[in-house]
Amino acid sequence: MQRFTPSQRNFAYAVAALAGYVDVTGYFQLKGYFVSFMTGNTTLLAHDLASGNPRMLVPALLLAGFVIGVTIGTLAGDGAAKQRKRRVMELVLGGLVLAAAARALGAAELALGLLVMAMGATNTVMSGNRRESPVGLTYMTGALVRTGQLIADRLRGDVAARPWLFAGLWASLLVGALGGALVAIHIPALSLWLAAAGAALLWLRARRLPATAR
Repeated sequence: MQRFTPSQRNFAYAVAALAGYVDVTGYFQLKGYFVSFMTGNTTLLAHDLASGNPRMLVPALLLAGFVIGVTIGTLAGDGAAKQRKRRVMELVLGGLVLAAAARALGAAELALGLLVMAMGATNTVMSGNRRESPVGLTYMTGALVRTGQLIADRLRGDVAARPWLFAGLWASLLVGALGGALVAIHIPALSLWLAAAGAALLWLRARRLPATAR
């Protein structure tokens, strides 16, 4: 986050908010599983395997779909490096629109599959030419670790350390998830359509952002 320009950071915050919104929307549909938080799904998979829960296939398929989404997003972004953000956001937008349509038609399983792949692709939107330290936008453990590390640097006197940049990612996901929960509770039929609208706005914004250097 520290290497990004202010406009790139603001874009990352907005994408994290969208991810939080989508994740909580999927959580309501999956009754306890996630469409973007794969650490949680891995823990749930282990629990289901140990207890013989017949739903064990759910987290397994979600994990596979997420990896497929990351793979597709990486290939698409690498194929258009100077327009990576726009190209990846096109994938995310398309996935969310199709998921919303599938849900409206009663194809819940298809909708969830599209959601998890869209969230996987989302994590590639801020990648540069190298990917040693990708910025996770749909999960915040890494952001919280970096926040703590930078707080430690700040306490040691490093005035260049800016822990609030990573804390802002976590806060963005929280705000998005809160909004998603409120919509899912009160107007669930609009949940995914609003997510798609948010992705459309981010796609328009991505067209004007410079490529992320690494």
